[in-house]
Amino acid sequence: MISTTLKRYYDPTFTVSEDYKDSLPDLQNGPASLIEGANVPIQQVGISDFKLPLKYPRPDGELITLETSVEGYVGLEAGKKGINMSRIIRRFYDFRDEVFHPDMLRDILETYIEQLDSNAAYLKLSFNYPILQESLRSDLEGYQYYETAIEGVLSADGEFHKFMHLDFEYSSACPCSYELSEHARDKRGVASIPHSQRSVASLTVELDESIFVEDLVDHCRQALMTETQVMVKREDEQAFAEMNGAFQKFVEDAARLLYEELNRDKNILDFVIRCAHMESLHSHDAVSRICKGVPNGLR
Repeated sequence: MISTTLKRYYDPTFTVSEDYKDSLPDLQNGPASLIEGANVPIQQVGISDFKLPLKYPRPDGELITLETSVEGYVGLEAGKKGINMSRIIRRFYDFRDEVFHPDMLRDILETYIEQLDSNAAYLKLSFNYPILQESLRSDLEGYQYYETAIEGVLSADGEFHKFMHLDFEYSSACPCSYELSEHARDKRGVASIPHSQRSVASLTVELDESIFVEDLVDHCRQALMTETQVMVKREDEQAFAEMNGAFQKFVEDAARLLYEELNRDKNILDFVIRCAHMESLHSHDAVSRICKGVPNGLR
């Protein structure tokens, strides 16, 4: 029951003094006896999906500003009730005017560890990155958008690891369906169309030196050859059909082609690849997943 002595009133003129601020309850820094559940360490505590516009470098030296979703976490030791969540955002905002790339994430993570009295920290920035794509034959161009993220981890032993994530869309024409269609044409004179489908390669790479998003996109283009198109006229559609005929692939082929391509880049220490073909023949997806196989690496 609400007390009749309480006022339902907001006072816009009220000023917070230092004494008043000191009197505010602070449960997150309370004694260990206030901890609910098992008194054990927690690997990641923090905030997910706070957004702000951030600047990223282009290979030509220009900068691009993109809406970015940020995840920031720190480790919480046993015996501590909680962390000051708002500092995750406030400390990040101290860096909002910087140019963001995987290497500079270490500076933010070190600030997190110092300001939140933690021994480990994690940061992930997710954004859609636009790159102009030229049409295959019609001299048009349009923006292809790539779901991208850069990630930094500063471990309790002081080791910094940096990663980049990329989703790359491509077309996959089935070699088996192609041969069966050709057989129907040759043996029975029946018009047949082999099936193909929009497919997605999801890449996570651990970096030695920072690379541009364009570098990872180029690796995917070189490996798979059949990226989906933005601008298409009739001559482009025909070219795309020819390209799919020239570069047919099962989902296993796509994973191995990407493995071969990424393994050649000395700036990439480790990687994991997941290819998904959203089948037009089946009501389920075909999926393959492969990692480089570095000991104690990505899995």
